Amino acid sequence: MATVNDNYLKLKAGYLFPEIARRVNAFAQANPDAKIIRLGIGDVTEPLPEACRTAMIKAVEEMGDRSTFKGYGPEQGYAWLREKIAVQDFQARGAAIEADEIFISDGSKCDTGNILEIFGKNNVIAVTDPVYPVYVDTNVMAGNTGEANEKGEFAGLVYLPVTADNNFTAEIPTQKVDLIYLCFPNNPTGAIATKEHLQAWVNYAKANGSIIFFDAAYEAYITDPTLPHSIYEIEGARDCAIEFRSFSKNAGFTGTRCALTVVPKNLTAKAADGSDVELWKLWNRRQSTKFNGVSYIVQRGAEAVYSEAGQAQIKALVSFYLENAKIIREQLTNAGLSVYGGVNAPYVWVKTPNNLTSWEFFDKLLQTVNVVGTPGSGFGAAGEGYFRISAFNSRENVEEAMKRITEKFKV
Repeated sequence: MATVNDNYLKLKAGYLFPEIARRVNAFAQANPDAKIIRLGIGDVTEPLPEACRTAMIKAVEEMGDRSTFKGYGPEQGYAWLREKIAVQDFQARGAAIEADEIFISDGSKCDTGNILEIFGKNNVIAVTDPVYPVYVDTNVMAGNTGEANEKGEFAGLVYLPVTADNNFTAEIPTQKVDLIYLCFPNNPTGAIATKEHLQAWVNYAKANGSIIFFDAAYEAYITDPTLPHSIYEIEGARDCAIEFRSFSKNAGFTGTRCALTVVPKNLTAKAADGSDVELWKLWNRRQSTKFNGVSYIVQRGAEAVYSEAGQAQIKALVSFYLENAKIIREQLTNAGLSVYGGVNAPYVWVKTPNNLTSWEFFDKLLQTVNVVGTPGSGFGAAGEGYFRISAFNSRENVEEAMKRITEKFKV
């Protein structure tokens, strides 16, 4: 008889965002006239930049001509896209990353989970708390954890609390860990990391033979020139870090899917016999075996991001969402709520008022002002008592949502 992967049975009943969708759908069906504003998931709302659309249209036309038709492309991504990424995203900022160390994929969400396939089962894994749920759930699925306790913490993971007391940036662990998930600008708290903070993590990783999984999906939202956009701007990071990036939040590719993962060729980990193994070779083999690459059409659209017009258009797009974040932050602060993030990041992290739990506040917002956010407890035990609000929506919806919330929940 066929059996299942029992690790899936350890997971909670529903992934955070499907549970949000379930509650919202139930409310919408019961209240068909309610005008619901969704500031929950980090899905963009504004159209793709014109430069990207134009490039994609041209690529579609090429696919209609035998002489320019493209079939299977390289699993690692087309060289012309990887070269532009290497030069403009990394080398221009002093990060020594080469084009052949970049792998184009269909999403950083996928890659942060898939990367576990090239690592062993005996690693000690550290995650921040609160944390993007994908990091935890994919480790559960892979069999890297035990059961969850009453707070939802899984045995086998090292949780690093991030709170207002430490500015939502995790403190270096006192114990030795092997794999470390870091996300800056942070999802969900909107916190940022200085070069000094990341240098401390790199120093720790090198001293302990650890690998940092650095999620930089929101790096385009950094406007402070003193802050690093890539962990490879930090000395020694090539020896201990893998970086994940996405075109979703800067260029609106959530529906077209394009991202990238950087694996330096000198980066190694240990085999069971104690020998050093190049992780680039393992990831290249994994991608070549299980992935047929991102479509030619989408990669041409991503390439257009690096044109002069594309750069201006995504800058305007990011500025639009940052202005939304500013409105959210200022309006909620003026209403007397405790607010974090929303600067150099598209997420605002709010302390729930009146000692409400995060799910109680979610339900109250939905039912009384028809606004959807994300309960902090869905990101981990330390997220209880907080609430994430996304800046990804139209200006009209953001302003209307803030008007509704501040009128109802003014402290």
